[in-house]
Amino acid sequence: MKLVVLGAGESGIGAALLGKQKGFEVFVSDGGQIRDIYKQELAVHNIPFEEGHHSWDIILGADEIVKSPGIPEKTALMKKVRERGVRVISEIELAWRYSKDKKIIGITGSNGKSTTTALTYHIFKTAGLNAAMVGNIGVSYARQVATAPADYYIIEISSFQLDDIHDFKPDVAILLNITPDHLDRYDYKMENYVASKFRIAMNQTKEDYFIYCLDDPEIRHYLETKQFYSEPIPFSIMEPLKEGGFIANDQLNIHVKDEPVIMSMYDLALKGKHNLYNSMAAGIAGRTMDIRKEKIRESLSTFKSLEHRMEYVATVRGVDFINDSKATNVNSVWFALESMERPVVLIMGGVDKGNDYSAIRELVREKVKAIICLGVDNRPIHEALSKDIEVMVNTDNMKDAVAAAFRLAEKGDVVLLSPACASFDLFKNYEERGRKFKEEVKQL
Repeated sequence: MKLVVLGAGESGIGAALLGKQKGFEVFVSDGGQIRDIYKQELAVHNIPFEEGHHSWDIILGADEIVKSPGIPEKTALMKKVRERGVRVISEIELAWRYSKDKKIIGITGSNGKSTTTALTYHIFKTAGLNAAMVGNIGVSYARQVATAPADYYIIEISSFQLDDIHDFKPDVAILLNITPDHLDRYDYKMENYVASKFRIAMNQTKEDYFIYCLDDPEIRHYLETKQFYSEPIPFSIMEPLKEGGFIANDQLNIHVKDEPVIMSMYDLALKGKHNLYNSMAAGIAGRTMDIRKEKIRESLSTFKSLEHRMEYVATVRGVDFINDSKATNVNSVWFALESMERPVVLIMGGVDKGNDYSAIRELVREKVKAIICLGVDNRPIHEALSKDIEVMVNTDNMKDAVAAAFRLAEKGDVVLLSPACASFDLFKNYEERGRKFKEEVKQL
C-alpha cells in the first residue's frame, strides 16, 4: 500500500516512521525545506522524500495521504488531491489505528490545551500509570506509537488535526472552550470552527466520556442542537453540579463515579480563573480512569506550569518577569491579564491573524500601565488600543523590548510577554521567542 505524507514537520515524520514500521510504501513530500534532523531520520529509515516541490504523479498515485495539520485545503495541491478522490487522513487517525486497544484521552479547545494536557499527564504519572503525552505538545502521537508505545495516550489535539479524522475515537474527550481562532481556515465562519472542535466526540459511544465546559456559550449552544452518544460530564465555576466539576465555598469539587475529590482552590498549583477550568477538566479525566482521589489532589497541588505558558522567569529589582509566549491569540492574552493582580507592562505583537483586540480593551485599561509593541508591523495594536493606554513603545527586537519594559516598570509590577500574535516575523516559532525573552531578562 502506498502512503504519501504531505508535510515533514514532527507530525509528518511521526506518520512516516509509523507507516514504514507497518509495512507501507512511504513517500514524504514537503513544499518547503525539511529540517536537517528530520532528513537524517528519513534517510536512516530508508524513507524517500522530496523538499521544495511536490511530485504530483507520486502524490496522486497514493492509496492514502496523511496531511500535516498546517496545510490548508485551499492550496492547489489539496484541490487536486480532493478532485482525484484520494483518501486523506490526519496523523492522529493513523496513530489511533495502531493504538485503539489502549486508553486515549484527547484534549482540545481554543485555549488551555497544553496546560490541561500536561496536567492530565502529571496526574496519570503520579498515579504510576504508563502514560505518554503526545500531539501538539511535543512528540507526535504516531512517533510515540511507533517508537515507545504506552498504555495511556494523553493527546493535545488542534482543530486542524480533527478536520481529517474518520474513525478516531478517544475514550475520554475534553473540550475546554471555543473562542474565535484560525477563522481564516474556516471560511471566516465561527460555526465551521465550532463544528471542527466537536469532531473530537463524533465517533464516541456510550462507553466513552465527553468532558466539557458548561460555562462556554458556544459549547452549550452546539450541545442543544446536536446529539452525542458518550457520557457527558460538565464542569463549571458558575454553578454547583450533581455530577462533574464545580467550585463551591472556595473549594474545587469533582463528583465523578462514587469517590468525590474535594480540595481548597488555594491549594491548586495553577492560579487564575482559567486554571480552575483546566484543573477540573484534568481531574475529571483522572477519575474516569479510576485514579484515586488522593493522587488527583496531590497532582493538582504539585504541578509545575509549562515553559512559555505563564512561566515565571525571574524577579529583577522587585519586578516579576513572566513568559507567556505561547499566547498566540487575543483570548490567551485575556486569560493572562485576567489572572494578574499587580500593574502590568505588556509586551505584545508579531504576525497579526486578523485579531480583534476589543476583547482585551477593558482589561488593558484596568491592569496595563504600558504596552511594548514587538513586531515588524505594530500598526494594528496602535489602532486598536492606543485610546486605552497612555504609553506605547515600538520595538523590533527582544533586547529593546525587554529593556523598554524594565525602564517603565516599577517595584511590584509585572512585565508580561503575552504577544496575542504568531511569531514568524522575528522568530522561528513561539518557543524561540520565549527563550529569547528569558535570555534578555537574565542579562538585566
